[in-house]
Amino acid sequence: MAARTVIGLIGVGRIGTMHAHNLSALAGDGVEVILVDSDSTRARDVARTLGCRVAEDVDALFYAAPDGVVIAVGTQQHAPLILKAAETGIPVFCEKPVAESVAASLPVLDAIQRHGATVQIGHQRRLDPGYLAARQALRSGQLGWLHSVRAITADMTPPPAEFLATSGGIFRDCSVHDFDILQWLTGQPIVEVYARGSNKGDPAISAVGDVDTAVAVVTFQDGTLATVSATRYNGAGHDVRLELQGSRGTVHVGLDESYAGVSAEPGFAFPTAAPHHTFHERFAAAYQAEMRAFVELVRGEGPNPCPATEAIDAARVADAAQESLATGRATLVRR
Repeated sequence: MAARTVIGLIGVGRIGTMHAHNLSALAGDGVEVILVDSDSTRARDVARTLGCRVAEDVDALFYAAPDGVVIAVGTQQHAPLILKAAETGIPVFCEKPVAESVAASLPVLDAIQRHGATVQIGHQRRLDPGYLAARQALRSGQLGWLHSVRAITADMTPPPAEFLATSGGIFRDCSVHDFDILQWLTGQPIVEVYARGSNKGDPAISAVGDVDTAVAVVTFQDGTLATVSATRYNGAGHDVRLELQGSRGTVHVGLDESYAGVSAEPGFAFPTAAPHHTFHERFAAAYQAEMRAFVELVRGEGPNPCPATEAIDAARVADAAQESLATGRATLVRR
């Protein structure tokens, strides 16, 4: 019989509810879940569906002394909740980012290090089977040395303009996942970014100071180049891919039967399955693995898939990309 592990989950919006389902699926492995949300009715509804307990508020949740806490609320609440968990010695999983800016993240990082706290940040692509296989192919030497890298994140439809107004920009909200996975996969820091963007969709996106499509050329410390592209209007489906081209071989991530596109080659039928519509569908396996990894981290049975320091490094690259987008000039990544 597996050891009993109680996980508190703060926030049962779209992503929090998904985490609740994935944690509840681990009940046979001894995992119990306590939910809390500012909307108590919503929390009770989700708890009733999954057979979870509900805490009256965040203070009550911490008073219950769970073995770990999952934070799935708005960005402005991330830092205070991480600090609360760090101060009470409770391991924490938090959706990215650590805080609303790199500057605001640094005091949080100091507190994490001072308390020796365990903090995992939600860059779920690190647990996706395709990205894991690509990392192994590169690091085993199968691809030789890299000469070109191409990363794509394309949403099927944009989020509301109200959300984009507070997201920090397309590179911070969307491409930060690509910046993180590129540094994690290659083992190389990104040192410079040159970015451009455009708006051809909803004028409201431009009105809140964002773009709906953007491309960044990034330079790694060893001189390797990569392109990172993002859009909010990929009507064919949710498309997240990565291409690594090396001196000996090439590998693709995300080029599967649910690829959101078709081949123009005559007589070649690909893909054959329906495309993904959301990031939840595209990364379902990764999100499940992410919660399993957090439970193992809480139990001391596994490593931290994404420490806060590495998540902040990706945020620094996103900041440089946003600065380049605004100035039209290449920008060095400040560390």
